[in-house]
Amino acid sequence: MNLPEALLAAVRAEIQAARRVLVVSHIRPDGDAIGSLLGLGLALQAAGKEVQMVLSDGLPASYRHLEGSHQVQRRLSGAVDFVAVVDASDLARTGDALDGCGQPDLNIDHHITNLNFARHNLVEPRAAATAEVLASYMKDLGLEITPPVANALLTGIVADTIGFRTTSATPLTLRLAADLIEAGGNLTGVYYPALVQRSFSGARLWGAGLSRLQQEGRIAWTSLTRADRKAVGYPGRDDADLINLLSAIENVDVAIIFVEQSPSRVKISWRLCGLSAAEVDVSQVALQFGGGGHKAAAGAEVDGTLDGVISEVLQATRSLFVAEN
Repeated sequence: MNLPEALLAAVRAEIQAARRVLVVSHIRPDGDAIGSLLGLGLALQAAGKEVQMVLSDGLPASYRHLEGSHQVQRRLSGAVDFVAVVDASDLARTGDALDGCGQPDLNIDHHITNLNFARHNLVEPRAAATAEVLASYMKDLGLEITPPVANALLTGIVADTIGFRTTSATPLTLRLAADLIEAGGNLTGVYYPALVQRSFSGARLWGAGLSRLQQEGRIAWTSLTRADRKAVGYPGRDDADLINLLSAIENVDVAIIFVEQSPSRVKISWRLCGLSAAEVDVSQVALQFGGGGHKAAAGAEVDGTLDGVISEVLQATRSLFVAEN
């Protein structure tokens, strides 16, 4: 990774001049969104800034063990003079967290589909996680990696690489993780809650999704309905990370999960599976549905009924293999 020094210097100067900073990330936050939010937010606080960390969907219970998690709010309160967005490829992904703040000052991300929407854009598509971008450039921005910051950033890297299992994990990813451990990060302490631990209701939700798992050729998919979540008492609107389990299915190249958000809206997640050698890019399908992501992992949220969206998305995903052949 090699962002221009002039860009880093300009961001560093603005951070030093800022007094009140807002840091936000995307709706339905995952480990990288949360780790990046807390990592940057806590580093800014250590530098003497007044910081608000906002997630419009709030912080999932599985990440409340991280230092600073109690500070995460759902809404902005009061004026700020610097706005940073982490791990969001476009402004729509932040929900209402920005609350009319206008164009953000800083955009830190690793999605190849990022729209470079801020005044300063630190976007590194080669990075395995946004937390990796932060771990690489924190010192260039004049910020210190304290033990709480190290734990947050390590969480982001571990979560987005599924424990260093994805093809996006590089030697640099591992070196940065080692640096974070040396700075006070606890790999064991962040690994279990990020990747292994599940709530009882989340485990039951997996059962609902697995019960209707289907396969057609090189594609496997399932769906989760609002009734499923209600039946098991699952509080979120996500898949409880079931997609990561689906991506381990043998003899499948692409796994898809459809999560009903309302009678007329559906969230979709695509994953390139395990050791698949398929030369396909699921982010290109996600773009067709107004979403984005990476070659191996992407998502979108679209209007339509669950059955209708499943039919459209499967047809579009099949075209990946037609193009490959």
